[in-house]
Amino acid sequence: MNLIAIETSTSYCSLAVCRGAQVVSRHVLAEQRHAEILLDELEGLLQVAGLTLAEINGIAFGEGPGAFTGLRIACGVTQGLALARNIPVIGISTLLSVAEESGESRVIACIDARMNEVYHAAYRREAGQWFEECAPGLCSPAALPAPEGDDWIGCGSGFNVHDEILRARLGPQMAGTSPGVSPTAAAILALARPRFERGEGKPAAMALPIYLRDKVALKTSERQKVEKP
Repeated sequence: MNLIAIETSTSYCSLAVCRGAQVVSRHVLAEQRHAEILLDELEGLLQVAGLTLAEINGIAFGEGPGAFTGLRIACGVTQGLALARNIPVIGISTLLSVAEESGESRVIACIDARMNEVYHAAYRREAGQWFEECAPGLCSPAALPAPEGDDWIGCGSGFNVHDEILRARLGPQMAGTSPGVSPTAAAILALARPRFERGEGKPAAMALPIYLRDKVALKTSERQKVEKP
């Protein structure tokens, strides 16, 4: 299959394309320029892969959680491209993408959500398949659910921003951390490919974001409560 993957939930514009078994990808620091550069970067990546949009069989995207604007960009571009060509789409959790990107087998994925909160989930990989140990959620770092067992690797920006609190919370269950791991289109492509092959693609209109949070910023009174020692 020829597939595209789009991930824009962080400050990076991450894209991947596969032509059969061949995979090419780009992971570009975009800051706030995702919408400006995404289509040009995708066109360049397709040229490297020797493909045109007319030859693409499906599009995978990072469905969230993550930056609201970034999620909307990924979903909007996915919807537009898929609808124009009548091809299926598959959304992949950004937290599961962190686990896949890490290369580990027992992962607590934790992404900084700002407002003194983190997006989190825990996954275990066996025989090449991921199993969810703790469902994706949003909470304060001090309230992070601890999965059963030990030898967990903490991955994602949450362990960079809230390392001390998370280490205190998880204690001896942790075997280490990899705070630099972020969601990537290459990981999303790896997770989505077998689902496309099984015929699990959905209509373009189903390219929708998963926020886990219904507000972008705190009110002044709420922010003052958070900032109190």
